[in-house]
Amino acid sequence: MFISSQSSAPSFRDFTLVMPAVAVGNVGQLAVDLIVSTLNMSRVGHIHTDCLIPMAGNNPYASSKEDGEELHTPAEVYAAAELKLAVLQIRAPILQSKTKKFRQMLVSWIKSSGFSRTVVLSSSHAYQRDDQQLQGTPLRYLVTPSLLKGSADALKELGWREMERVPAFPGLTDGNTEPRLCIPGGGITKGLYTDSCKEDLPLAVLLLFCSEGDNIPDAFALANHLNDWLHLLDDNSKQPNKWKIPTSWSLLFGNGIPPALF
Repeated sequence: MFISSQSSAPSFRDFTLVMPAVAVGNVGQLAVDLIVSTLNMSRVGHIHTDCLIPMAGNNPYASSKEDGEELHTPAEVYAAAELKLAVLQIRAPILQSKTKKFRQMLVSWIKSSGFSRTVVLSSSHAYQRDDQQLQGTPLRYLVTPSLLKGSADALKELGWREMERVPAFPGLTDGNTEPRLCIPGGGITKGLYTDSCKEDLPLAVLLLFCSEGDNIPDAFALANHLNDWLHLLDDNSKQPNKWKIPTSWSLLFGNGIPPALF
């Protein structure tokens, strides 16, 4: 359930929604961090749900001491009205027993809010790629039939690679078995895409094959990939310094080793 932090509920009619999937390397969440921080987006509300591990913390995008004292929750919505852009940032893992319920809640909220399209930023285990996926760029996309109707020309112009379907049983060729969509390490990505196809929602998935570790470069790559399509930045240069790194990134790997140990 969406709860507004303003006196009147914001209208998302014809807005583009960008959201991450909690996936390998947290690449989608890091890319969303870059978008919110760079565009200086305003928090307009949060998603109240029992599907996420409950947690709270300080403002991850604080630019001053006063801002840093604000309390933030696991699923928050930010908006930039001039760009007709909304962002849902998810900061906590989804409870395994409630993934389906969470997907259903998201689909219901997206439909009721009137978003013109939804873009899910995600990632997948690089080591589980099929042979055909080892070639070329590690970036892939998926798009529902509803969104493809109006975006086919734009996607063709971008020259992106669609996520390949892979054999149900790798290494075995069976003419009676159709290739399937497989996104290992992608969290709710596949389920949300499948649900959106059934509900005729205009949704796209942008994902990147990666490994766990320092995934900051992957976040820049995914954010730049999205920017090629949505043109979020005035300057189309892909230099990393065009994105503003949020203050919370200084704590990604925790504090240094306490000298008292030695």
